[in-house]
Amino acid sequence: MPTPHDHATDRASLLSLQQGEAAALNRLIERWQRPLHHFAFRYVQNNTDAQDLVAETFVRLYQQRLRLRADTKLSAWLFTTLTNLCHNLHRWKRRHPTVAFEQPAGGPGADPDRNLPAFDPSSDQPAPDAALEHDETLAAVRAAIDRLPHDLKVTLLLHHYDHLSYREIGEITGCSERGIETRLYRARHQLKGMLAGLMADPVQR
Repeated sequence: MPTPHDHATDRASLLSLQQGEAAALNRLIERWQRPLHHFAFRYVQNNTDAQDLVAETFVRLYQQRLRLRADTKLSAWLFTTLTNLCHNLHRWKRRHPTVAFEQPAGGPGADPDRNLPAFDPSSDQPAPDAALEHDETLAAVRAAIDRLPHDLKVTLLLHHYDHLSYREIGEITGCSERGIETRLYRARHQLKGMLAGLMADPVQR
């Protein structure tokens, strides 16, 4: 992920974009597309939707470029816009269920958590059973996160996966740092409850 505190690069690109330099948008896309896609995929759990949402985020950036102040913190603006788009799509899909979430196949838009290793103390490589258990656990965690309320879900994803500070998450969500701490506590508490059965009674083979 781009360095959160390196705002000068973003400000320079935004200024160039406002002055009519088309290449400035390409620089911002190159800088932010991957971290935005990683967040969007974890939220909507669909690669095609994630790509579309990130593209729409950059479309909105271009459309609103002249309205943004010179001191706009672009990282916060991009993630705020994207989280709102994710939320709107997620609510729409819950009202209009069609097909199950897809799992993307490799490439630059691949699932960022797909290749996390399964732990097997007896081997450098995960055993088939360990790999399967890891996949099932990962799927259960994703399903539990998906059931969290929007504010808790966004806070958890930004903190746990994107490693943003309370202050940075607060800038995106419009919440105080104390509020972010409370949301993280609530999110973890709810996840613990949803996953209790899985952790206490692993599948026997």
